This record gives sequence, structure tokens and C-alpha cells, in this order.
Amino acid sequence: MNQSSSIISRKLALMQLADSFFPSGSFTLSHGLESLVQTQQLRSPQDLVIFLQLLLRHKVGTSDVVALIHAYRRSAKNDLEAVRQVDNILFAQTVIAKIRETQRKSGRALLMVANSTWQDEQLQILARDAATGKIHCLHPVIFAVVARAADLAEEDTAIAFLHNFVTSLLGAAIRLSILGHRQAQQLLLKLAPEIAKTYHTAKSMSLEEMYSCTPSIDIAQMQHRKLSSRLFAS
Repeated sequence: MNQSSSIISRKLALMQLADSFFPSGSFTLSHGLESLVQTQQLRSPQDLVIFLQLLLRHKVGTSDVVALIHAYRRSAKNDLEAVRQVDNILFAQTVIAKIRETQRKSGRALLMVANSTWQDEQLQILARDAATGKIHCLHPVIFAVVARAADLAEEDTAIAFLHNFVTSLLGAAIRLSILGHRQAQQLLLKLAPEIAKTYHTAKSMSLEEMYSCTPSIDIAQMQHRKLSSRLFAS
């Protein structure tokens, strides 16, 4: 494969992983949004922007993305034991049981699809690890290994993950009637600098510096199972 074809292949892999068409199960998650909408704590597109900013600045960007970046770096060095350690640290950091459960389910779904899509030894080993309970398979960690297998750069991997996260929540907001499709596209463009800033902050953080501090959103996620009707798994 020549250099031009290789670049095109990487770009296509980037779009494939960042696309909601990729069946990782992330589209079934609202990350507390559904609970906040039903209890009328989140009512408008402006509220949604604040919700997304809080998640990016104080939860996903400072925990999931940090773990993803470190898992990618370990995977690039073919150090799966270190990848497992990142998975364990993120699991311990994720204190809400429902979030751990949904992270594991979406991670395992992603691994199953990726293992049948890309021929990669690390993915095969992790699939065996998942079957024997040797790894939790949290979604950000698996996403990192899959992206490395698809020959994506670290930056592209993090941006694809963040794009997928934001677009899945915008999609959830559309289904919950918070905004329309055109507004969603406007907000996605508006959030581009926030996504870039999230990556640049996360890439400089160590695993020991990971944190999550969104108490109101955490409570909403814990209360989700008590809703009388639900469209989403979290």
C-alpha cells in the first residue's frame, strides 16, 4: 500500500469509529440526560450545552479520555498487561455501579465487532481475556486498542472518541425533544473548540491525576432506573 492509500485508509477508519453507525452500543446511553429531562432540570439547548461542558471538563475529559490515551500508548508499545492495569484503574475510579455496567457492556460490544473487523493479535487476546474475566473491558480502554489496531494516531483516537460521545448525546437530546436536528449540528460545531481543549488537557494528565466531579449528573444517573419510562440504558 502506497503512502496516499495508507492515509486514506486511516481517514476512513477514523470516520468508521467516530460514526454512530458503528455498533458499540453507545447510542443506548444518555449519561443521566434522560433523568434530568424527565425531572425538568434540563429544559433547553442552553442547558444541554452546560451539561455537555460539565461532562467534558469534569468527568469524561478527566477520566475516560485520560484512560483512553494511556491505554493507547500502552497498546502502541504492545504492553497488554499495562492496558489491563489502565482498565482496572478506570474501573476503580468509576464509583457508580450502573456506569461501570454500561461501560463494560459497550466495551465488550465494541471488542466483539472490532475483533471480527480488524485482524489484530491484541484484539484477539483481549477477547479471550474478556471471556475469562481477566479484563473488565471498559469502553474507553477497548476503544483505544481498537483505534491502534486501525492504525489511528493518538490524537485522532481521542477526537474520534469525543466526537462519538458528543454526537451520541446530541442524538439522545433529539429523541428527548430538547432540540432539533439543525440545532444539533449547530451545537456540534459550537462545541468543537471544547472537544479540542478536552483532548489537550487529558493528554497531559497522568493516571494518578484522573478525577470525576459532576455530583448532580451522577445523582441523575443513579436515579435513572427509577424513571417510570425509559428510552436509554443510563
